[in-house]
Parts: sequence; structure tokens; C-alpha cells
Amino acid sequence: MALRAEEITSIIKKELSGYEEKLKMESVGTVLQVGDGIARVYGLDDCMYMELLEFPNSIFGVALNLERDNVGVIIMGPDTGIKEGDIVKTTGKIIQVPVGDAMLGRVVNALGQPIDGKGEIATEKFFPLEGRAPNVVQRQPVKEPIQTGIKAIDAMIPIGRGQRELIIGDRQTGKTAICIDTIINQKNTDVYCIYVAIGQKQSTVVGVQETLEKYGGMDYTTIVAANASDPAPMQYIAPYAGCAMGEYFRDNKKHCLIIYDDLYKHAVAYRQVSLLLRRPPGREAFPGDIFNLHSRLLERAAKLNDELGGGSLTALPIVETQAGDYAAYIPTNVISITDGQIYLQGDLFYAGVRPAINVGLSVSRVGGNAQIPAMKKVAGTLRLDLAQYRELAAFAQFGSDLDKATKSQLDRGIRMVEILKQGQFIPLDVISQVMIISIAGFGYLDDVPVNEMQPFEKGFYKYADKNFPHLREKLAAEKKLSDDIVDLLKKAAEGYKAEYKKGA
Repeated sequence: MALRAEEITSIIKKELSGYEEKLKMESVGTVLQVGDGIARVYGLDDCMYMELLEFPNSIFGVALNLERDNVGVIIMGPDTGIKEGDIVKTTGKIIQVPVGDAMLGRVVNALGQPIDGKGEIATEKFFPLEGRAPNVVQRQPVKEPIQTGIKAIDAMIPIGRGQRELIIGDRQTGKTAICIDTIINQKNTDVYCIYVAIGQKQSTVVGVQETLEKYGGMDYTTIVAANASDPAPMQYIAPYAGCAMGEYFRDNKKHCLIIYDDLYKHAVAYRQVSLLLRRPPGREAFPGDIFNLHSRLLERAAKLNDELGGGSLTALPIVETQAGDYAAYIPTNVISITDGQIYLQGDLFYAGVRPAINVGLSVSRVGGNAQIPAMKKVAGTLRLDLAQYRELAAFAQFGSDLDKATKSQLDRGIRMVEILKQGQFIPLDVISQVMIISIAGFGYLDDVPVNEMQPFEKGFYKYADKNFPHLREKLAAEKKLSDDIVDLLKKAAEGYKAEYKKGA
């Protein structure tokens, strides 16, 4: 059947009337060179710093070097599917990650994509990777505590909301263990947690996840994992991704604790990326902006003022040292950025003092303002007793004859060290800490055998709760050692000691 000319004309007119011109402008470039997770791209004249770029096969990259004739791009994924001459498109978006309550309980990679096999994450909120740190006016002083549940830290190196406290020490000295205990101790509080694993073995990250699940910590925790097998660009952006997730809580009047484990591996990943981008090397081959790398990350931790909702982001960065050299380049950089450090010593760890905290080298510059008055009072005595013990112990090893006062001081110090020992995954509430440290300071433990200190402590809590039920409530309400509370503590200590001796 032949079509008439009028029919053809009417069809063309109908199609033309419904046609809308849709122009789509795309900025595209060409891959000049690719390898080792880095690509050099020509032709992206209007590309932004940290912009997300799209390569073939749905592989993305981030523009890191904006040079005169090309753009240096770090590739977020395998670079084997990219070859010279491939077309690269700009997305017009600065790199961002998903944030929100839906991230809790999940294990994600550095781009916020789930890697725990539990399906997609339902969230429509996104935060840019690189956020602006709050200025001086937008902050308020650190004055609320974050309880770690570890006696030695909560008493002598306290951490407050909005603080940045470095955990530093050699490998296998218990750095991650302290952080996991701190996360577990946030159960039944209003603090959300983010654990960023940088360059860790995959089995280690799985171990952390299983531990947190066992103790109920995954309900309020997100794990951001850039494993040792992941490319260096993923390890480089991981802490910024975790920080963006934490800023969501901070900016929504909530409280968040973020752990970076560890920043030395992060610096090494950044060094690799920088050298491949041909940035000039400096000390230890690290690029010149290595200080800025960590300062712009850690400055985002803050306690916001009341006008902005009073939310907080507390950072616990970890730095691994080599053979106790905490005066090396990266450790000294991070020490100078943070508000104090918890120094873990291998010698103490192997001597059975766990957590292996060197109280002499550890300090918290602002956390003291966050302590409850009762803890502040007993911590002063504890610190003094330990300092005198350390001084006397150094001299006592050279002399055999000691006077009575020196011997009693040494005995007190040994028991104080023993009291501060604590098993893993059993954080202690602050009221229990105040109770045991105060009776130790009053001298009630001076004649308890050293090897019986741990069972004595457990028994004391049970005895006090049974025979002095209002002691805890009173201490929790007043938060200071009033004369009434001191009398109750002394009565409880005397009563339990009498009962303990009978049982012995």
C-alpha cells in the first residue's frame, strides 16, 4: 500500500510539533597516561579540585592535581579497565559520601558503599568529603566528659566531648583495644561511634566488627574500612569519609566519637599518591603539605556552641611508632595538632601492666575541665602517689635498706599500679572508678596482698552495693566527694576488709 504525500506531511508536522530540543553540555577529556592508581587527563579545562570524574566501565576518580596542561586524577577502584585514549567526563560534583542514621551498624568502604553483604543503605543525605572546620566563634570549650571506662584514662588523662586525643605507641601494645573498649563503653549513652580502619588487614577489621557485635557496640557504630589490599587513593580518603559521616551527627545536635586507626598508614598512602602525582618530596619523602593533611582533618573535631545546637565530634587518632620513637616526623606532627596524647609503652605491656599507659608521658591538655569533681579530687592523689612511686622505685633498686616511710610509699604505689590494671572489653563506670581509687588513696588497700587486688576490687563493689545501696546514687547525684560520701566510703571499705580477712 502506497503512502500519500499528505499523510507523510502530517506525520512530519506532528513529530516536529512534539520535538523539544535538549542540549546536554559535557566537559570531556582524554586519558594521557594511567598506572598505579593514578591517571593523567588532558582537556578538562573547567574541572574543580576534588571533583568526581567518570571513567569508562563506571569507574570514578577524583581530581587532585590541577596543572596547566593536564589534570592528575586518583582512581577510586581498579585501574586495569582504563587505557590511554579513554574518554573522561566531569560530573560537576565534589566527592561526597552518604551520611545519616542508616549508616549505623554497617561496614562501608571509603566511598560509603556497603561491604558487609547486608544490602544497600537507604539514605538520601550526602556530605562532602572535605568539610570546613568550625571557626573559633562557632566552638565552645571542652567541658563534658567522654568516659572510656578505663580507670587510668578517665582518672589521669580524661577525654572531653570535642577533644582530639592522640593514642600513640608501638605495634601490639593495645592501641586498638583502648578504642574498642571506649566504643563499648558508649552503650546506653547518646554518643554515636565511627571506626575508620586505614591499611588494616581485612581479618583485623572483621575481628573488630565481631567484637563490637558481641558486646552490642555495632548498634550505634559505623566501620569505614580501607583495607591493606585497597588502592592507596581509597586509604587516603577513608578518614575524610568517616569524618563527614561524623559531622552529620555533630551538625544535628548529636554527639559522635571517631577513631582513626591509624594516621601513620594514612600518611604513607598519601605519600604514595603524591609521589605518583610527581609532587616534590620533603622530609622522609613525605610531601610538604603532610602537616596540613592531618590538621585539616583533626580540626573538624569540635564542640559546637549552643546557637549551633551544641553537638560534638570527638577524635581519637592512633599513630603507630617504630621502636618507641615518638619524636619521629608523623608522630610529632600529630602530637602538635592534638589536645594531648596517651602513650602506650611496650615494656609495660610485656611486664603485665595493661592497659600499658605510661602516665608520665601521657597528658590531656583540656580534658581536666570535663571531669566530675569527685574524679578530679581522687585523680590528684592518684597522680601524686604514682609520681612518688616511680621516683622511689628508680632509687630503691640500688639500695637494700629502706626506711619505713619509703617502704610504705612503695607499697602504696605498687597497689595503685595494680588497681589501674584492667581486662579487655570490661569497661568500668565512672562511679565504680571513683569508689575504688578513693579507698586506695585513703590507704585501705595498703595491707591487701598485691595478687589479691583484682578479686578484692570486685568483692568491694558487691559488698558496697548490698550494704550501702544509697552510696552509688548519692555519688552519681552529687558528683563530688562530700563528707557524707567519704564517711560512707570509709565505712564500706572497713566493713568489707573485716569480712575479707575473715574469709581469708
